[in-house]
Amino acid sequence: MPKPRTNASSSGTSVARLKPDYDLIVAGGRVIDPANGLDAVADVAIKKGRIAAVVPKLDGFRAAKTIDAAGLIVTPGLVDTHAHVYQYVSGDFGLNPDIVGIRLGVTTVVDQGGPSALTFDGFRKFIVETAKTRVYAFISAYLAGGLLGHRYVDLYGPTGINVKAIVKAARDNADLVRGIKAHAEPGGYSRWGMDSLKLAKEAARELKLPVYIHLGTLWPEAKGSKVNAAKIIDEVVPLLDAGDILAHPFTRFPSGFVASDGSIHPLIREALAKGVRIDVGRGAHFSFTNAQRVIDAGILPFTIGADLHGYNVRMGDGGRAYRGMFTGEGADSIVAEDRGSPFARPYSLQHAMTELLALGVPLPEIVRMATSNAAVMLGLESEIGSLSVGMPADISVMRLLPGKWTLVDSERVTHPAKEVLHPEFAIRGGKVHLADSPLLPQLSEAA
Repeated sequence: MPKPRTNASSSGTSVARLKPDYDLIVAGGRVIDPANGLDAVADVAIKKGRIAAVVPKLDGFRAAKTIDAAGLIVTPGLVDTHAHVYQYVSGDFGLNPDIVGIRLGVTTVVDQGGPSALTFDGFRKFIVETAKTRVYAFISAYLAGGLLGHRYVDLYGPTGINVKAIVKAARDNADLVRGIKAHAEPGGYSRWGMDSLKLAKEAARELKLPVYIHLGTLWPEAKGSKVNAAKIIDEVVPLLDAGDILAHPFTRFPSGFVASDGSIHPLIREALAKGVRIDVGRGAHFSFTNAQRVIDAGILPFTIGADLHGYNVRMGDGGRAYRGMFTGEGADSIVAEDRGSPFARPYSLQHAMTELLALGVPLPEIVRMATSNAAVMLGLESEIGSLSVGMPADISVMRLLPGKWTLVDSERVTHPAKEVLHPEFAIRGGKVHLADSPLLPQLSEAA
């Protein structure tokens, strides 16, 4: 522990310090910092927007402001590795980055496939530069990007992919582009097989960046076509390299990790042995049954993305119902839904973390997924994901709410939980932001 500093006069007599030692101290919380092997009650000090100290007790030091975090969980700034925040350009699908980020106690969000080679300049100017949340992106493999949430399937075939354009846009925006977003699901496969994914991989290999691959189901199969969904992974895994990411392992659809007979696809372990990573991508087709099967098989996700977007969250108007697959080519796919349980729709990264906690994954491991592992996935270990001294002061603070909670998945299957993680506030660059997102439900009556 550092010793208190004193200022001495010329005669050797100590005098009161006029300036505080730190700008902010978050005091007495349970600090979970997996990157540094820390899980203990501690004080976290911030100075000039960076972590200045993490010690059991900062006795004898002064701060311009001290926050009492006793009883709270303090972690490195949480990273949501699957967000959709290209607001307006992606229509109702894109949410405001601060509503799903800093106002949910999450300091960094990664847009998955919203901006494309054609639209990345707008993403930088109107999203990244205006948000209080730190924002990165996996650039879309498709020139159409995330327009209307990928609703119109014909835009996403190989004719809508230009490898040279992807490479140029990614290099022009290397500070923001952390990978490429692509799909491998029955609807696209019934039309083009692996052609779109192969082009995405071509660009990724030239850029030396990972591809984030949507499994599960998104589009209806082509008329007259019938795809054996389990066979898609047979063709996906040989294309993958270390660092590539498979998303939606817990999808309710048989085109994910779990076949219709409940078995785990045998090539998943082969993919993991190659260094392929798994992201939860909670979204609108999460299944407790399949999640339990995957976890019981000894397979844990590497990162957690919440996959919040305008088609699966509940806003003031009740939102739009979407359960992970478009049933048609137009707006009739998205319909109004009653409010029901606050857990029936995804509402935050902490909600996805709570579901893993209820499934028996230890809290420190869950925090690892949402902090240091996420930083590794993005190649940003020196900038985010830990509370190491000198790092930017990105901090998330949560509360564990005890109770008899009933969680709900996308199949309307319920699962009991003894605790719910709920955001309190976040700190980015030393500035405090309360968790006041309109996506947060009132949980007082849901226990």
